[in-house]
Amino acid sequence: MDARVPLGAGLGLKAAHADEALAASRPGLWFEVHPENHLVAGGPRLALLEDVRARHPLSLHGVSLSLAGEVPPDPAHLRSLAALVRRLEPALVSEHLAWSRAGAAWVPDLLPFARTGAALQRIADHVEQVQDALGRPIALENPSHYLQLPGHDWDEIDFLRTLCARTGCALLLDLNNVHVSAHNLDFDAATYVDRFPAALVAELHLAGHAPDPALGAALLVDTHGAPVAPAVWSLLERFVRRAGPRPTLIERDADLPAFAVLLAERDRAQAVLARGAPARQRAPEAACS
Repeated sequence: MDARVPLGAGLGLKAAHADEALAASRPGLWFEVHPENHLVAGGPRLALLEDVRARHPLSLHGVSLSLAGEVPPDPAHLRSLAALVRRLEPALVSEHLAWSRAGAAWVPDLLPFARTGAALQRIADHVEQVQDALGRPIALENPSHYLQLPGHDWDEIDFLRTLCARTGCALLLDLNNVHVSAHNLDFDAATYVDRFPAALVAELHLAGHAPDPALGAALLVDTHGAPVAPAVWSLLERFVRRAGPRPTLIERDADLPAFAVLLAERDRAQAVLARGAPARQRAPEAACS
């Protein structure tokens, strides 16, 4: 695989689709995995990743560094992640801006935090520890929101912009998270996307969502268990028109359809990126200030 080939639209790599993923051939196609499922010295999971890596670019998208937590990233986990990064040389490495660990206690969730000055400094310290261990910058994903959390001192976009300034990290703009959060917290998703600092965006995510089982349409949940919604496709079009294409992932982690169905969604995303690809002069954005 030629590492110079630009990344287009990609898919999450699932074991059920391993043979089809290995055989797939599309310009710009890439695959993403959660590294937590592959922090091993050998075996079939790692062998599959190496086989895919020989044919397609890979991205590692972490879910457990707990960057917003009170305690630093777990040293043993960070060593294992760094070893996997060295072994696979992924095109992208990213992580959620959330927390999941408090002391020795860990929960399988991505929990919110108040955007305070103390949180900014704590997260910046944690991001720098990760980047130092990996020897490369990472991208941070904007979270999904389900309730109005009190105690914020920072607007979310200003917080992200300043975090990038302090650490040199990039951003992963999850457009489904924007739509879900805008619905749940009653803000305008298009305005958020228009304000987002495009110069800092290394990757885009698209996914499906669903109404909460108890509350119905009053609360949307980022399930990754449905096709990408029309409103989220519109946000992708909007971002690409303004800023041009970025590596874009179709996330599907539940109610997994046939590989051909996912590949069709991927091809739709690739078509959007292609429409935004013609070179044009764009005024550079202030990276962070």
